[in-house]
Amino acid sequence: MTEGNFVDYVKIHVASGKGGKGSAHLHREKYITKGGPDGGDGGRGGHVIIKGNKNLWTLFHLKFKRHVKAEHGGNGSKQRSSGADGSDEYIEVPLGTVIRDTDTQKILHEITEDGQEIIVAEGGKGGLGNWHFKSSTNQTPRYAQPGIDGELKDITLELKILADVGLVGFPNAGKSTLLSVITAAKPKIADYEFTTLKPNLGIVQYRDFKTFVVADIPGIIEGAAEGKGIGHRFLRHIERNSTLLFLIPADAPDIVKQYEILLDELRRYNPEMLVKDRLVAISKSDMLDAELKAEIKAELDEKLNASWLFISSVAQQGLQELKDRLWEMLNKEPV
Repeated sequence: MTEGNFVDYVKIHVASGKGGKGSAHLHREKYITKGGPDGGDGGRGGHVIIKGNKNLWTLFHLKFKRHVKAEHGGNGSKQRSSGADGSDEYIEVPLGTVIRDTDTQKILHEITEDGQEIIVAEGGKGGLGNWHFKSSTNQTPRYAQPGIDGELKDITLELKILADVGLVGFPNAGKSTLLSVITAAKPKIADYEFTTLKPNLGIVQYRDFKTFVVADIPGIIEGAAEGKGIGHRFLRHIERNSTLLFLIPADAPDIVKQYEILLDELRRYNPEMLVKDRLVAISKSDMLDAELKAEIKAELDEKLNASWLFISSVAQQGLQELKDRLWEMLNKEPV
């Protein structure tokens, strides 16, 4: 999937159908002069329904669909004939989509299963025909109920990627390069900051045909909570990851400090992120000689409060050990 085709945030105006009018018809037939009321009920207005589709990975198909309107219900007619129900309008979304009320920002629903259906705008109820209102004292009611109006609502759809491992790091830490090496994904790679502007997904082929999914999100910088850089817009994509892989380059001025900054930004976004399993990979380690590696190892063993390892995506060093560690973390028995 190209970066331009990845859409994870759309706003849509939805309108359900209005219920049909009940009929106030009076029965007319040869030789029956006073047949009485026989007006039918109006049909229900169509719903607007959000439906989960496991074959979708993005909201791109909704990028230019700003208005969704369901059909109105049909009016009732003679001989107690009910009007037709309005056709429901379906909006298909990927699994992991959160539905919010645009005005209040309240979360209405979450789509997590294939085929799951959520009514976001309920169709109006059809009006009752006049035959419902006949009685011994009112044998010829000449009125019927109008249909109830449908709902008008502005909703926001936010996609949270369902991946096993989320890559976290500063810009130019080597996240996209790592993703391109351990998966078949083809993210944009260049020697400048914020090359990645949209999340990328890749499937890692592990031993014995086993697989797991890795998500690479745009780089975080210090102060992202205040909107610096790209801010926290894409951090929701790693909220559902069970494991976080922190990538810090070996040439960073202070590896431990960078790790603590990244942790602090995650904490400020959502403290629950710190409960996830974490692994730190020191990337670009092919630039280090044995002496430098020993110095860094001694410092990290003493100061870094997390499991870590050296890797190099370009030189293909430590990648199998990285996969083994991640697989072990993803499949460990819960405590």
